[in-house]
Amino acid sequence: MIQAIGLTSNSRQELPPAVDDVSFEARTGRVTALLGAPDAGKTTVLRLMLELQQGRGITYFRGRPLHRIAHPSREVGVLLGEVPGHPARTVRGHLRMLCAAVGVPVLRADDVLEAVGLVSLREQRLGTLSRGMDRRLGLACALLTNPHTLVLDGPADGLAARENGWLHGFLRAHAAQGGTVLYSTQDPKEAARTADRVVTLDAGRLVADQDAAEFARTRLRPRVAVRTPHATRLAALLAKEARSRRWTVEVVKEGGNRLSVYGSTCADVGETAFRHGILVHQLADETGDAGPPTTAHRQSLPAPEASPAPAEPRAPDAPPRKPAPECAPGGATERLPYEEGTSADGHTSLPNGALQPSTSDDPATTAQATKAQTASRPSEPQPQSHPQPPPQPSPLPPPITVRTNRNPLRPLRYELRRATGIGTGYFTVAAVLAVSAVLGVFLARTGHTPQPRLLVAWPTELPLPPAALGAGLLGAFAFGEEFRHPALAADRGPVPRRLGLLAAKLAVAAATALFLAVLTVGCDAALLHLVYGSELTEVPADWLSLSASWLTLMTGCAWAGVLAAGVFRSTTAGLAAVVAVPIVVVPLVQKALEGPSVRSAAGLPGRLRDLALVQWPFGAERYLAGGVRMVAQPVGSALTLSVTALLCAYVLTAVRGRAR
Repeated sequence: MIQAIGLTSNSRQELPPAVDDVSFEARTGRVTALLGAPDAGKTTVLRLMLELQQGRGITYFRGRPLHRIAHPSREVGVLLGEVPGHPARTVRGHLRMLCAAVGVPVLRADDVLEAVGLVSLREQRLGTLSRGMDRRLGLACALLTNPHTLVLDGPADGLAARENGWLHGFLRAHAAQGGTVLYSTQDPKEAARTADRVVTLDAGRLVADQDAAEFARTRLRPRVAVRTPHATRLAALLAKEARSRRWTVEVVKEGGNRLSVYGSTCADVGETAFRHGILVHQLADETGDAGPPTTAHRQSLPAPEASPAPAEPRAPDAPPRKPAPECAPGGATERLPYEEGTSADGHTSLPNGALQPSTSDDPATTAQATKAQTASRPSEPQPQSHPQPPPQPSPLPPPITVRTNRNPLRPLRYELRRATGIGTGYFTVAAVLAVSAVLGVFLARTGHTPQPRLLVAWPTELPLPPAALGAGLLGAFAFGEEFRHPALAADRGPVPRRLGLLAAKLAVAAATALFLAVLTVGCDAALLHLVYGSELTEVPADWLSLSASWLTLMTGCAWAGVLAAGVFRSTTAGLAAVVAVPIVVVPLVQKALEGPSVRSAAGLPGRLRDLALVQWPFGAERYLAGGVRMVAQPVGSALTLSVTALLCAYVLTAVRGRAR
């Protein structure tokens, strides 16, 4: 079950808080509706419950706060808004990526697709789904871990009647299997029809907490729906007759030519229209809402004071008139202030201010225990030598701290599915290969470019070759797409800045950069051999060190893109950081290294080999010499410096966010 206690949002400058001291329960095996107008605070309540927004209060999910649960996604399935996935990703690809994030087998994606009826649309792109299909996909994402509790914000908003019926039938089946369902809605008739219990909010405060049957009896008023081209005239006539007969009738002009008449019948309204020759297009009895909106134009006609004059008698077969029930909160209970020992909802309060959930599901038992504990406290004798002041009530519940999302349980598998699930990476690789090949042929025609630069299509006029820019762009996509389409933050929380996720992204970016480096050299060499013959494709004498330098450059550009996009939360910023290395950082490094050098690092690979005390296999010192030579160059030094600075900035932001 869900126990929400004292949920209060932070004040907004001079405005009152959007949610003020809301407490309620959603029991196991039942569907609970959170009802309220569009600005009543429903979404704020759900975000406070899920610890996505700062405020005060505490929410227990089966006796534990959310931050005390090791894997919250396995306890609570959340659907807030639309599915935050990449529009080019397929339905099954999106679910399989989330399976790696939450640590469930990949076959679970097919199971939930069958459960929500999306098997035939498994290859559909997310950007082409309709509103109803998007709701089904969001429900499938919430059900991946088979959670006990479902928390949904407006799941039926904008759905057709058929999709609405299917959704609420599915939620009812989940509750019948022993789960807990809490959803928000602004339609009182929907809440009364589909929920077992209705919690009503108004202006951020709890006004009623009732069973659905009691809610329908006390807060839904019958009305007569009228549609006529003379709505204003008919409303005035109905008001005049009700005033003369001293009946309580309320006429609300819904807009255009529609009227809603509360406290009357179709027969009375039809007779009034007939007597005055008013054309009526529609006249029907309907189940109204919890009351007409306050912003609508209305004519409220309360009955006057009682007078000795008798009212006009009614026909014997006419149904008796009943006054429209007031919108007083039905079933709402008076809440006590928070005290040390017992909270307002029967939860034990620890001395340090933490709240302990009640173990009883019976509200009567909880209330009796609370009264007994409160009544027994004053009778306890206090020692005369050490008088103690009486306990002061604590009016404020504990604060809510927003915590970052947890690291994906299988970050490497998640990153692989994220990178390969859309065509952006493939298009980038194809564009890089095409530009590099054309540029290489053009450079070979002029004959002013050395062979090593010719094989990678790196003219002396450009700061970086196209392949290095492509590697940096692919690395920037790793974090840039996370912030643009936060699949890990389906509940709209912050994208996690965890070192495990960073390590997975760096590993995948490095592998992609190495693959792109080898593919670029191979394609350029093949095209040069085809166009100009074998003269330009001979293997250089120092190919090993050149290969190490080339692979190091590509990996460094990819890592710079990943780190910059993670720090600045933008793909553009990641690519800009890669371009800024040769344009901004390289001149600074060259200026710092100007002047004669007294000492050099010649022979460093040999000394490192002696330091290792073992023989390096396969001539690894040659690779190390190539890497050192790359770092010793201005571009390599600038790239190393940039990657180190970005890594420190990323770690600093991650530690800073965790400390907060």
